[in-house]
Amino acid sequence: MSRTVLVTGGNKGIGRACAERFAADGHRVIVTGRDEAALAAVVAANPGVEPLAFDVTDEAAWAGLDVDIDILVANAGIAESAPVQKTTLEQWRRIQEVNVTGVFLGVRRVLPGMRERQWGRIVAVASAASHHGVRYASAYAASKHAVLGLGRSVAAEVAGTAVTANCVCPGYVKTQMTERSVERVASVTGRGQEQARAAIEGMQPLGRLVEPEEVADAVAYLAGERAAAVNGQSIILDGGGVQQ
Repeated sequence: MSRTVLVTGGNKGIGRACAERFAADGHRVIVTGRDEAALAAVVAANPGVEPLAFDVTDEAAWAGLDVDIDILVANAGIAESAPVQKTTLEQWRRIQEVNVTGVFLGVRRVLPGMRERQWGRIVAVASAASHHGVRYASAYAASKHAVLGLGRSVAAEVAGTAVTANCVCPGYVKTQMTERSVERVASVTGRGQEQARAAIEGMQPLGRLVEPEEVADAVAYLAGERAAAVNGQSIILDGGGVQQ
Protein backbone atom coordinates (compact mmCIF):
# COMPACT_ATOMS: atom_id res chain seq x y z
CA MET A 1 0.00 0.00 0.00
CA SER A 2 1.27 3.44 -0.92
CA ARG A 3 1.74 5.83 2.00
CA THR A 4 2.58 9.52 2.29
CA VAL A 5 6.07 9.94 3.73
CA LEU A 6 7.63 13.12 5.06
CA VAL A 7 11.42 13.07 5.41
CA THR A 8 12.88 16.07 7.21
CA GLY A 9 16.39 16.99 6.16
CA GLY A 10 15.71 14.86 3.11
CA ASN A 11 18.03 16.74 0.78
CA LYS A 12 21.32 15.15 1.87
CA GLY A 13 22.93 12.12 3.47
CA ILE A 14 20.68 9.80 5.46
CA GLY A 15 17.56 11.81 4.64
CA ARG A 16 18.17 11.62 0.91
CA ALA A 17 18.83 7.87 1.11
CA CYS A 18 15.55 7.43 3.00
CA ALA A 19 13.65 9.53 0.47
CA GLU A 20 15.06 7.52 -2.42
CA ARG A 21 14.24 4.24 -0.69
CA PHE A 22 10.62 5.18 -0.02
CA ALA A 23 10.19 6.56 -3.53
CA ALA A 24 11.57 3.33 -4.99
CA ASP A 25 9.04 1.42 -2.89
CA GLY A 26 6.21 3.36 -4.50
CA HIS A 27 5.30 5.80 -1.75
CA ARG A 28 4.49 9.47 -2.08
CA VAL A 29 7.56 11.21 -0.67
CA ILE A 30 7.91 14.80 0.53
CA VAL A 31 11.40 15.99 1.47
CA THR A 32 12.13 19.07 3.51
CA GLY A 33 15.28 21.11 3.86
CA ARG A 34 16.59 24.64 4.03
CA ASP A 35 19.03 24.20 1.12
CA GLU A 36 16.80 24.69 -1.92
CA ALA A 37 19.56 23.77 -4.39
CA ALA A 38 20.07 20.43 -2.62
CA LEU A 39 16.31 19.85 -2.62
CA ALA A 40 16.23 20.50 -6.36
CA ALA A 41 19.03 17.97 -6.88
CA VAL A 42 17.07 15.28 -5.02
CA VAL A 43 13.96 15.95 -7.09
CA ALA A 44 15.93 15.98 -10.34
CA ALA A 45 17.38 12.56 -9.54
CA ASN A 46 14.08 11.18 -8.25
CA PRO A 47 11.12 12.39 -10.31
CA GLY A 48 7.96 12.37 -8.24
CA VAL A 49 9.64 13.31 -4.98
CA GLU A 50 8.12 16.56 -3.73
CA PRO A 51 10.38 19.28 -2.29
CA LEU A 52 9.37 21.51 0.58
CA ALA A 53 11.64 24.34 1.69
CA PHE A 54 11.14 24.13 5.42
CA ASP A 55 12.68 24.97 8.78
CA VAL A 56 11.84 22.21 11.28
CA THR A 57 12.21 24.64 14.18
CA ASP A 58 9.44 26.88 12.83
CA GLU A 59 6.22 26.12 14.71
CA ALA A 60 4.14 28.11 12.23
CA ALA A 61 5.55 26.11 9.30
CA TRP A 62 4.46 22.86 10.95
CA ALA A 63 1.02 24.32 11.69
CA GLY A 64 0.68 25.24 8.02
CA LEU A 65 1.52 21.75 6.75
CA ASP A 66 -1.70 20.72 5.01
CA VAL A 67 -0.83 17.13 4.08
CA ASP A 68 -1.86 14.00 5.96
CA ILE A 69 1.40 12.24 6.81
CA ASP A 70 1.41 8.47 7.30
CA ILE A 71 5.14 8.09 7.91
CA LEU A 72 7.33 10.72 9.51
CA VAL A 73 11.08 10.29 9.21
CA ALA A 74 12.44 12.90 11.62
CA ASN A 75 15.96 13.12 10.29
CA ALA A 76 16.94 16.80 10.22
CA GLY A 77 19.84 17.47 12.54
CA ILE A 78 23.09 19.33 13.06
CA ALA A 79 26.32 18.62 14.89
CA GLU A 80 29.02 20.81 16.38
CA SER A 81 31.93 19.87 18.61
CA ALA A 82 33.69 21.57 21.49
CA PRO A 83 34.78 20.67 25.01
CA VAL A 84 32.03 21.26 27.54
CA GLN A 85 33.72 24.31 29.02
CA LYS A 86 34.06 25.87 25.57
CA THR A 87 30.52 25.11 24.39
CA THR A 88 28.64 28.37 24.18
CA LEU A 89 25.03 28.77 25.21
CA GLU A 90 24.28 29.78 21.63
CA GLN A 91 25.73 26.48 20.34
CA TRP A 92 23.83 24.51 22.96
CA ARG A 93 20.52 26.16 22.14
CA ARG A 94 21.00 25.86 18.38
CA ILE A 95 21.69 22.12 18.55
CA GLN A 96 18.78 21.41 20.90
CA GLU A 97 16.44 23.53 18.80
CA VAL A 98 17.14 21.66 15.56
CA ASN A 99 17.79 18.17 16.87
CA VAL A 100 15.13 17.98 19.58
CA THR A 101 12.54 20.71 19.14
CA GLY A 102 12.40 20.03 15.40
CA VAL A 103 11.49 16.40 16.10
CA PHE A 104 8.98 17.35 18.80
CA LEU A 105 7.17 19.82 16.54
CA GLY A 106 6.96 17.27 13.74
CA VAL A 107 5.65 14.52 15.99
CA ARG A 108 3.11 16.84 17.58
CA ARG A 109 1.85 17.90 14.13
CA VAL A 110 1.43 14.46 12.55
CA LEU A 111 0.41 12.32 15.51
CA PRO A 112 -3.27 13.37 15.82
CA GLY A 113 -3.93 12.47 12.18
CA MET A 114 -2.18 9.13 12.53
CA ARG A 115 -4.29 8.27 15.55
CA GLU A 116 -7.47 9.39 13.79
CA ARG A 117 -6.67 7.27 10.72
CA GLN A 118 -5.57 4.43 13.01
CA TRP A 119 -2.20 3.92 11.35
CA GLY A 120 1.12 5.68 11.45
CA ARG A 121 4.86 5.32 11.75
CA ILE A 122 7.23 7.75 13.40
CA VAL A 123 10.93 7.03 12.92
CA ALA A 124 13.43 9.45 14.42
CA VAL A 125 17.05 9.39 13.33
CA ALA A 126 18.93 9.62 16.62
CA SER A 127 22.51 8.37 16.95
CA ALA A 128 24.65 5.78 18.67
CA ALA A 129 25.53 8.83 20.77
CA SER A 130 22.04 8.59 22.28
CA HIS A 131 23.31 5.59 24.25
CA HIS A 132 26.63 6.86 25.60
CA GLY A 133 28.61 9.99 26.29
CA VAL A 134 30.80 11.51 23.61
CA ARG A 135 33.88 13.58 24.31
CA TYR A 136 33.78 17.07 22.83
CA ALA A 137 30.17 16.63 21.69
CA SER A 138 28.14 17.10 24.86
CA ALA A 139 25.46 19.25 23.23
CA TYR A 140 25.02 16.83 20.34
CA ALA A 141 24.98 13.72 22.55
CA ALA A 142 22.51 15.36 24.94
CA SER A 143 20.23 16.24 22.04
CA LYS A 144 20.25 12.68 20.75
CA HIS A 145 19.57 11.28 24.23
CA ALA A 146 16.55 13.61 24.25
CA VAL A 147 15.37 12.35 20.86
CA LEU A 148 15.54 8.77 22.11
CA GLY A 149 13.62 9.72 25.25
CA LEU A 150 11.00 11.54 23.21
CA GLY A 151 10.57 8.57 20.90
CA ARG A 152 10.13 6.18 23.80
CA SER A 153 7.63 8.50 25.48
CA VAL A 154 5.56 8.79 22.30
CA ALA A 155 5.69 5.02 21.95
CA ALA A 156 4.29 4.65 25.47
CA GLU A 157 1.41 6.95 24.58
CA VAL A 158 0.48 5.13 21.37
CA ALA A 159 0.97 1.60 22.68
CA GLY A 160 -1.98 -0.59 21.72
CA THR A 161 -2.80 1.42 18.62
CA ALA A 162 -1.63 0.92 15.04
CA VAL A 163 0.81 3.81 15.45
CA THR A 164 4.43 3.18 16.40
CA ALA A 165 7.40 5.35 17.30
CA ASN A 166 10.99 4.13 17.07
CA CYS A 167 14.53 5.41 16.59
CA VAL A 168 17.44 4.42 14.42
CA CYS A 169 20.80 5.14 16.03
CA PRO A 170 23.69 5.00 13.58
CA GLY A 171 27.33 5.49 14.37
CA TYR A 172 29.44 7.52 11.97
CA VAL A 173 27.78 7.55 8.55
CA LYS A 174 29.31 8.42 5.19
CA THR A 175 27.75 11.89 4.96
CA GLN A 176 28.79 15.52 4.68
CA MET A 177 28.31 15.82 8.44
CA THR A 178 30.95 13.16 9.04
CA GLU A 179 33.25 14.80 6.51
CA ARG A 180 33.03 17.96 8.58
CA SER A 181 34.02 15.88 11.61
CA VAL A 182 36.99 14.57 9.66
CA GLU A 183 38.03 18.14 8.86
CA ARG A 184 37.73 19.16 12.51
CA VAL A 185 39.81 16.20 13.69
CA ALA A 186 42.44 16.97 11.06
CA SER A 187 42.62 20.63 12.01
CA VAL A 188 42.79 20.00 15.78
CA THR A 189 45.28 17.12 15.67
CA GLY A 190 47.39 18.18 12.72
CA ARG A 191 46.74 14.88 10.98
CA GLY A 192 46.01 14.59 7.29
CA GLN A 193 42.39 14.09 6.32
CA GLU A 194 42.93 10.44 5.38
CA GLN A 195 44.46 9.77 8.79
CA ALA A 196 41.63 11.61 10.50
CA ARG A 197 39.05 9.64 8.52
CA ALA A 198 40.79 6.36 9.37
CA ALA A 199 40.74 7.31 13.06
CA ILE A 200 36.97 7.90 12.94
CA GLU A 201 36.39 4.68 11.02
CA GLY A 202 38.47 2.82 13.60
CA MET A 203 36.16 3.99 16.37
CA GLN A 204 33.49 1.61 15.06
CA PRO A 205 33.70 -2.20 15.14
CA LEU A 206 32.76 -2.14 11.47
CA GLY A 207 36.09 -0.53 10.73
CA ARG A 208 34.34 1.69 8.21
CA LEU A 209 31.65 4.32 7.96
CA VAL A 210 28.02 3.22 7.84
CA GLU A 211 26.44 3.71 4.42
CA PRO A 212 23.38 6.01 4.30
CA GLU A 213 21.50 3.25 2.49
CA GLU A 214 22.06 0.92 5.45
CA VAL A 215 20.33 3.42 7.70
CA ALA A 216 17.53 3.83 5.14
CA ASP A 217 16.97 0.07 5.17
CA ALA A 218 16.45 0.14 8.95
CA VAL A 219 14.10 3.12 8.65
CA ALA A 220 12.10 1.41 5.91
CA TYR A 221 11.73 -1.70 8.05
CA LEU A 222 10.44 0.26 11.05
CA ALA A 223 8.04 2.14 8.77
CA GLY A 224 6.63 -1.01 7.21
CA GLU A 225 3.68 -3.24 7.90
CA ARG A 226 5.87 -6.06 9.22
CA ALA A 227 7.16 -3.86 12.04
CA ALA A 228 3.72 -3.39 13.64
CA ALA A 229 4.93 -5.11 16.83
CA VAL A 230 8.04 -2.93 17.14
CA ASN A 231 7.41 0.15 19.26
CA GLY A 232 9.61 2.25 21.51
CA GLN A 233 12.80 0.62 20.27
CA SER A 234 16.14 1.81 18.94
CA ILE A 235 18.12 0.07 16.25
CA ILE A 236 21.82 0.78 16.64
CA LEU A 237 23.92 0.63 13.47
CA ASP A 238 27.58 0.69 14.41
CA GLY A 239 28.63 -2.94 14.10
CA GLY A 240 28.27 -3.79 17.78
CA GLY A 241 30.11 -1.03 19.62
CA VAL A 242 27.00 -0.11 21.60
CA GLN A 243 24.95 -2.96 22.99
CA GLN A 244 21.65 -2.42 24.73
